[in-house]
Amino acid sequence: MEWDHIIKNGTIVTSKDLFKGDLYIKDGKIAAITSEDFGGQATEITDASGLYVLPGLMDTHVHSRDGGSPEKEDFFHSTQAAAVGGLTTIFEMPNAIPAVVNTKNLEAQIENLTPKAHVDFAMWGLCVGEPNKNDLLPLRDAGVVGFKFFWGYAINSQTYQLVYNYDPTATNIIPPLRDGEVYEIFEEVAKTGKLISIHAENADLMETLTNRVKKSGDFTYEGLLKARPNLAEETIVQTAISFAKNTNARLHILHVSAKETVDLVGRAQKEGYPITAETCPHFLFVNNQDYEKIGPMMKVYPPIKYKEDQEKLWEGINNDIISLVCSDHAPHTAKEKDGALWDIPAGMCGVETLAPLMIDAVNKGKITIHQLVSQLSENPAKLFGLYPQKGSLQVGTDADITLVDMNKRHTIKKEELHSISKVTAFDGFEIQGVPVATIVRGKTVMKDGKIISSPFGKFIRP
Repeated sequence: MEWDHIIKNGTIVTSKDLFKGDLYIKDGKIAAITSEDFGGQATEITDASGLYVLPGLMDTHVHSRDGGSPEKEDFFHSTQAAAVGGLTTIFEMPNAIPAVVNTKNLEAQIENLTPKAHVDFAMWGLCVGEPNKNDLLPLRDAGVVGFKFFWGYAINSQTYQLVYNYDPTATNIIPPLRDGEVYEIFEEVAKTGKLISIHAENADLMETLTNRVKKSGDFTYEGLLKARPNLAEETIVQTAISFAKNTNARLHILHVSAKETVDLVGRAQKEGYPITAETCPHFLFVNNQDYEKIGPMMKVYPPIKYKEDQEKLWEGINNDIISLVCSDHAPHTAKEKDGALWDIPAGMCGVETLAPLMIDAVNKGKITIHQLVSQLSENPAKLFGLYPQKGSLQVGTDADITLVDMNKRHTIKKEELHSISKVTAFDGFEIQGVPVATIVRGKTVMKDGKIISSPFGKFIRP
């Protein structure tokens, strides 16, 4: 028998099981999982002795800035970073240029991104209200995994890019949508059967509080948290849950940062509603007390909050209220981040450090290795309709595999990141547990921290 790839002597890990075994791969698919020697020749043989063999890890929340801001990032570099970080699939966010508001733009982005992709990728669609109300069903049919809505933000009516400092007198602007308009978005997305995923910050409240804090002259990190408090997230999440209950929409709360959201989502789940949530490493591994050490590199929106929020997020993961952890990879240049806290943009690199940080959390006892598989592989694949093609180790599925050395130690260094941007809150973090090989559809993309293949990733449809 001729095999494409044999992975031998590893410890295979799923969300429930852990056992010794070999994987035999043919035509990009898992052909056998066995403890027996099937023999035959292979184009590639990997000895995984001492390593954990995980179903390919994924990141469901990536802003690669391609197109629009190539000085910050592009898909070639973001997917290299993903592969080095042990990821086999990423989900690209829709607010690029062109924004994924219709099938024409979706097709243009797929054509743009595919030749640069070192790993497989899925695409989000963008909701902007009335202008693309009739495009949501066609976008679903064309293969988006879900729909994103930036609650409370104004939108450029020509490019559909976010307008961060809304001026009501400006032209070519879609003003922040009123609640009734948002409710209609929930109704339309519900018809597609896909998730409606929201950036949950109350822009109206934040405008009032920001003006108040600015008048006080408090331009510290604590001042920023007063301007964008937990209440800004909590009030939007409350409204969104109510809308979801009334429209039968499948609601997903993006980048949860506040303890109150964990309780709200948990309560809705107990009532039987299909409401899910995600969080990010910067909320799990950093809190407001770290600002003195890390500085403006840790500025993200929603902002990193307090230790009690951080502890509640870990509790949410361990109680299965939070379904997945993702990066919200949002690069900016070092020059853009070099300024006053309140003036610089929010966002950092994260796609390369997502899995290593969560693997370290396993070694520190915060989660189990099975929870790692659930959070970064199985749960997202199931939630977005990719399972079992992605997110599993089953015969007949894509041979997406992440090999992990749980004992290897590593120091995260910003200058070694594979993104164009080197902005991270985790520079100098010492971790234990490192992805040492990334295998996409049977082909090794990364080995021992080095990219060893040219781009061959492809667009994945639910």
